[in-house]
Amino acid sequence: MIRETCCPSLGSVKAAVSRGTSRIELCEKLEIGGVTPSRDMIESAIEIAGKTPVNVLIRPRGGDFVYSEAEAAQMLESISLCKEIGVNGVVIGALLPDGNVDKELTLRLADAARPLHVTFHRAIDESKNYMQAIQDVISIGIERILTSGHSGNAYEGRFMLREAVELAAGRTVIMPGCGITDDNLEEIARVTGASEFHGSRI
Repeated sequence: MIRETCCPSLGSVKAAVSRGTSRIELCEKLEIGGVTPSRDMIESAIEIAGKTPVNVLIRPRGGDFVYSEAEAAQMLESISLCKEIGVNGVVIGALLPDGNVDKELTLRLADAARPLHVTFHRAIDESKNYMQAIQDVISIGIERILTSGHSGNAYEGRFMLREAVELAAGRTVIMPGCGITDDNLEEIARVTGASEFHGSRI
């Protein structure tokens, strides 16, 4: 079982590493859903993490996931910075105004990120048609989707997450996230059949 810890501060990175987390997702301003951390924070987090992989959230602001061309350029610049620093991966996601996945922008971001690992974040949970969104992300070739199963949290969405795991059929990793704790992790794992999990306290 792979446990990825969401870390919005260097202190949380240190705590996650001490608990033996499998991987870190680094961000800032978690109170607005998370945004891309500064260069200094990324470099310091990598130093603290040591051999623990660090993935960086690529998100220019809070709010929705519909981005302007200027915001797309900002995300591409952040990805370039992450590649320069040498992170393990990036976490991206974009939607169209109609609620579908913005496949054109997502592909641009994913292509720019390679050979880094790429995760599509919880923008998927705000998509209009969840299962179609899963298919769209798979078609782009992204290796991991972070999702609460189109629900308020992963426990509430555990049965939808199971359907997503079955739909993905190994073509991408479905990683349940949001509201996962040591108390409910075992049940979520049992129901979903997932092997990677994301949370702030796991």
